[in-house]
Amino acid sequence: MPETTIDALVDGGKANAGPPLGPALGPIGINIGEVVAAINEKTKDFVGMQVPVKVIIDSSTKKFRIEVGSPPTSALIKKELGIEKGSGKQKLAKAGDLPIQAAVKVARMKRDNMLAADLKAATKEVIGTCISLGIVVEGKDPRDACKDIDEGAHDALFKDGADLSYDEAAARSKAKDMSSQVAAASAKDDAGKKDKAEEEAPAEAPKEEAKPAAKGAKPAAKDAKAKKK
Repeated sequence: MPETTIDALVDGGKANAGPPLGPALGPIGINIGEVVAAINEKTKDFVGMQVPVKVIIDSSTKKFRIEVGSPPTSALIKKELGIEKGSGKQKLAKAGDLPIQAAVKVARMKRDNMLAADLKAATKEVIGTCISLGIVVEGKDPRDACKDIDEGAHDALFKDGADLSYDEAAARSKAKDMSSQVAAASAKDDAGKKDKAEEEAPAEAPKEEAKPAAKGAKPAAKDAKAKKK
């Protein structure tokens, strides 16, 4: 069956009948409102982010399906915490503390693009990303948070319809404070490296001052001529 595919970049949960969707879908003779509603339903978890979507239309029946791409896992984690970047100094300071509910939420959003066998495994993949970002999970090293999952500590969160709500404002406020600590630690570390480099730099050898000639001494060249004569 012949199909037509429309690719578009939309605001998560806020697609509309204007460009780029409207002009592309109009000539096909499909109900644009239904397409927009379907896109917004599928992208509602990506509010505030640009999301790539594909609208695949059966040219004969006008039936359609929506395929949604998703931002990188790291971008979704940072969005949950309201931070722009992770910690470049993971050993010195952490960039945020991700609630386990947020990790499960991100795993649900990325599930279609993962090879994980189930939601629990997908959540562990999300938590693994926190290591490189310098983010802790429930106040713990991400590796320890994964051990908790293996031991069944959060099994209730992996059931259909599980309550994934958490205090987003508190998590973001804490992440903001931790990000400030990252910046301070980074500045302090850079200053320390600069001071160390200056201490280890070889000292410049002092220049010898020219000694004044002794009274009555003749220049070496003139003295040599005198002896020759």
